[in-house]
Amino acid sequence: MAMPHDPVTILGGGLAGCEAAWQLAEAGFRVRLYEMRPAIMTPAHRTGLLAELVCSNSLKSELPNSAPWLLKQELRRLGSLLLRAAEQARIPGGQALVVDREEFSRFVSAAIEEHPRIELLRQEVDRIPEEGIVLIATGPLTSGALAEEIGKRTGAGRLFFYDSISPIVDAETINMEVVFRASRYGRSQSPDGDYLNCPLTREDYDRFVDELLKAERHEPHIPDDIPFFEACLPIEELARRGRDTLRFGPMKPVGLIDPRTGRTPYAVVQLRQEDLRASSYNLVGFQNYLRFSEQARVFRLIPGLENAEFLRYGQIHRNTYICAPALLTPTLQLRSEPRIFFAGQICGVEGYVESVATGLAAGRHAADLLRGQAPRPFPRQTALGSLCAYVSGAEAAGFQPANITFDLLPPLEESVRHALRHDKRARHAEVCRRALRSLEEYLEENVQVRR
Repeated sequence: MAMPHDPVTILGGGLAGCEAAWQLAEAGFRVRLYEMRPAIMTPAHRTGLLAELVCSNSLKSELPNSAPWLLKQELRRLGSLLLRAAEQARIPGGQALVVDREEFSRFVSAAIEEHPRIELLRQEVDRIPEEGIVLIATGPLTSGALAEEIGKRTGAGRLFFYDSISPIVDAETINMEVVFRASRYGRSQSPDGDYLNCPLTREDYDRFVDELLKAERHEPHIPDDIPFFEACLPIEELARRGRDTLRFGPMKPVGLIDPRTGRTPYAVVQLRQEDLRASSYNLVGFQNYLRFSEQARVFRLIPGLENAEFLRYGQIHRNTYICAPALLTPTLQLRSEPRIFFAGQICGVEGYVESVATGLAAGRHAADLLRGQAPRPFPRQTALGSLCAYVSGAEAAGFQPANITFDLLPPLEESVRHALRHDKRARHAEVCRRALRSLEEYLEENVQVRR
């Protein structure tokens, strides 16, 4: 077992790995952080920056008393580096925490590179070190050699699901005579609204769906029995589920009024700002795996995008994750070898903030191990504790990664549920109050244990 003066080995410089490294270093322990980029790139990454955001640039809702808000509140109270980076790189995004992805990654990279107790090594690791504490946070695009090693080590093989990313357009090529700026129901950080909206008539929508269904896939060889992640389905897969699926999904027009007509459009495509300069926008919910030429053809049918120039096309990539319920404890330790921790999407969570959260948890639990203390799971009443409880305790058969939702947290006491049975918002607010109170008690108990 590693002693406090031995560096902890962290594999992966993504969201989870960087958060774990920061937590350990701030706790006084030395860290060796391995990241193979830019020497070896993945199909989805574009840079060698740490904590690069490869899909959306949104860290989800900041609406008070929502489940994503609760998880972020917990992370802020626990001193998360990456939540601080998000605040530093924040750009308009309605009630979501939206960031300039490059500024975000640069902030994290600088913090990690400049920390005196973190040694950053830019090289691939294809084997799990045989000694010392190891934290594996190589993400959904773990290199083939290391994925094989993990599969052999755990005896669980590898599990895959397919994920996809949305296209990004050049702001100068958006037709501002057609699109309008607004946020749903006027919920916005700026007076004019945080999103650009492309309004579609029924005829526009029908033509778009017809052409989308006829468009050629980029990856026609994907086996039919390999699932997509349900919360991030390609837009063409959604279209196949029914004529109006898109209009009640990513193209829903509710809460939006076109100022030119004074009416709610039949359907809407929302564009979200990508950077501080507002020089590019991504098509919200338009992840796909169509051929690039087909994306240009079909998406230019959207009013306002007739002459759009695409800075990035939508793509699909394979995500790797372990069957965590069969392998991990609630402290994210490998049951068969407790010196090994897993964090991030490879441990069975989906989403940026969820990856940060498990990185923070694994880093803190590894620090406890280095102190000679038994790591204590975060309370089940917290979003963080419930997330870790899910990946370690869900049904192993058919296990799929999860985002944070209130369904993962334990229910309120029966008397409280009964008293608030007609007020869902009040119930959620009470769940959040209970979670934050439980977290404070947990932190105070940990301080007493360390004394």
